[in-house]
Amino acid sequence: MRLAALYLYPVKSARGIRVDAADVGVTGLRHDRRWMIVDAHGRFVTQRTDPRLGRIVPVVDPDALRLTAPGLPDLRLPLDPDAGASTTVSVWDDTVEALGCGDEADAWLSGVLGPGHRLVAMAGDGARPLSSEHARPGDVVSFADGYPYLLTNTASLEDLSRRAGLALEMERFRPNLVVEGAAPFAEDGWSSVTIGSVPFRVVKPCVRCVVTTLDPRTGVGGREPLRSLATFRRDASGGVTFGQNLIAGGGGTLRVGDDVIVRHREAEPGGDGEAARDEGAPTEGTPARSD
Repeated sequence: MRLAALYLYPVKSARGIRVDAADVGVTGLRHDRRWMIVDAHGRFVTQRTDPRLGRIVPVVDPDALRLTAPGLPDLRLPLDPDAGASTTVSVWDDTVEALGCGDEADAWLSGVLGPGHRLVAMAGDGARPLSSEHARPGDVVSFADGYPYLLTNTASLEDLSRRAGLALEMERFRPNLVVEGAAPFAEDGWSSVTIGSVPFRVVKPCVRCVVTTLDPRTGVGGREPLRSLATFRRDASGGVTFGQNLIAGGGGTLRVGDDVIVRHREAEPGGDGEAARDEGAPTEGTPARSD
């Protein structure tokens, strides 16, 4: 198995960026979901309620985050925000301290989404505690919905596309890490993943929302892939799942093409615990929320 693609989402729920390499941090890939759009009450805004966020395309330049949108001049922002008025914002049930990005940024957003929206940033190495029954002490996240990393599998997408009768784009699922070389939905049985030299803990399947039904380039909605996922991917809560939420166990740099090695959950014969086995180790000569 190998790492087939890497994606960044600098602005929560805006368009993603496909990159060749990215640095791993405890809150996610570097620059991933460090900016967020909020309404007049400071509450986060996503494509669930406003698909126009998909018109915002971020570009990470060497010295700035550049936002583009149809019919507007580019907006340039510091890559490492450390100034701006402090403000309190909310992400789901979490209250987070953030920095305002200034009047120019807010005026630019009004050209895309209308008045009453603001752009905020998470300062420096800021983070919010990960609020989940699956979290461990010290687990943190940026503005992402629930977890720092989302992994998907190209074979799983091919299987789902076949069931849906539609060539689905991986971008609909907003992953950070895309692997290839595994069987469809093999990721359901993984307990940990090492990509290159970086270890990750597999936390739980990702329950999917209406954002997956939006064309990632036009914002036009439909019924797939949720309709097809509902026929074979329902969990105990009634949600439908695709992909796995991950937490990094160390730092490093990921590069497309890196080897992927997994530890696989496997019940021991005659026992009620779990054993683990390596899968995907290279042989000699072989190199509901996700916004």
